[in-house]
Amino acid sequence: MGDRDHAPPIAPKPHRAADLVVAISSRALFDLDESHEVFETQGIEAYCTYQIEHEDVPLFPGVAFSLVRKLLALNRGDGPRRVEVILLSRNSSDTGLRVFNSIRHHGLDISRAAFTGGARTFRYVSAFGADLFLSSNPDDVKRTLDAGFAAATIMPAATQQSQSEELRIAFDGDAVLFSDEAERVFKQQGLAAFTATETAAARTPLPGGPFRGFLSALHRIQHSFDAGDYPIRTALVTARGAPTHERVVRTLRAWEIRIDEALFLAGLDKAAFLDAFGADIFFDDQRGHCESASRHVATGHVPHGIANESE
Repeated sequence: MGDRDHAPPIAPKPHRAADLVVAISSRALFDLDESHEVFETQGIEAYCTYQIEHEDVPLFPGVAFSLVRKLLALNRGDGPRRVEVILLSRNSSDTGLRVFNSIRHHGLDISRAAFTGGARTFRYVSAFGADLFLSSNPDDVKRTLDAGFAAATIMPAATQQSQSEELRIAFDGDAVLFSDEAERVFKQQGLAAFTATETAAARTPLPGGPFRGFLSALHRIQHSFDAGDYPIRTALVTARGAPTHERVVRTLRAWEIRIDEALFLAGLDKAAFLDAFGADIFFDDQRGHCESASRHVATGHVPHGIANESE
C-alpha cells in the first residue's frame, strides 16, 4: 500500500453560516448566579429540579449580554449574515431549556447550541468554526487558547449597559493581538531592555497573538458597511508608550488592519480610559488589569503568554 493509505483522515471543515462566529457560555450570556448557588450548596439533582421548575422564568442579562445583542444587530434585515452566536453550555438539554426560553424571551437570534451535560464545552469550538469563545470557566478557556482559538474568561461584574448602539471592542496588545515575545523581554530583562529591543525592531512586524484573527474578522465586517456607517469601533489600549509604540503601528499597517483608536498609556491604569471609550468588552492577558477594568466595562481575561505561565 502507498503512503496515502496511512495518511490520517482529513477532518471536515465546519460549515460557517456567517463571517464571524462567536461561541458563548450560558453563564456569560445570562445571570445564573442564583441557580449556580443551588448547584454549589445543594448538588446537581437540586440544581436540575430548580432549573426545570423555573424554566418559564426568564433569566436576567449577564455580563456579556449587551455585547451579544450588538453583535447580532450587525445582521441587518435581509442582508448578509455577518455574525452568528452559538451557545456552548455545560447544562443538559433538560436544564438548558430555561436558557433557550430566555434567549427567545429576550429576542436573541441564537439557534445553535451544544448542551454537554457537565462535560467540557471547548471541544465544540472547532466543530462550530468559532472565531471567539467567551466563557466563565477558566479551564475551558485555557484549553481553547491552547488549541489555537481566541478565547477569554468573562470576569464577574455588574451587568454592563452601554449607552451607544455602536459596538465598541477594546484590546490589549502584547499577548492578545500580538505574540508575547516583547512582553517576555520586559518580564525577564526589565523596561530598559524592552524599550531597546522594541525600538531596534520597530520596522519588524510583531507575530500575531490569539486575537489577531478575531480583529481581522471585525475589520472585514466593518468594511462590508458603507463608509461613514461603520457600526463597529475598535481600540488598542496598551501599557506601551513612545518610543515602543512604533512597532505596534507598523505591525497593524503590515497586517492591513485599521484600528479606530490607539491609546498608548505608558503604564497608566487602563480603567478610566476604557470607561471613556465606552467599551462593550475589553480583552487583556494580565489579571490585575482585568480586575481593574471590570469595575467599569465588561472584561475578558486572556490566560495566554508569560504573564499566565505560573497559573
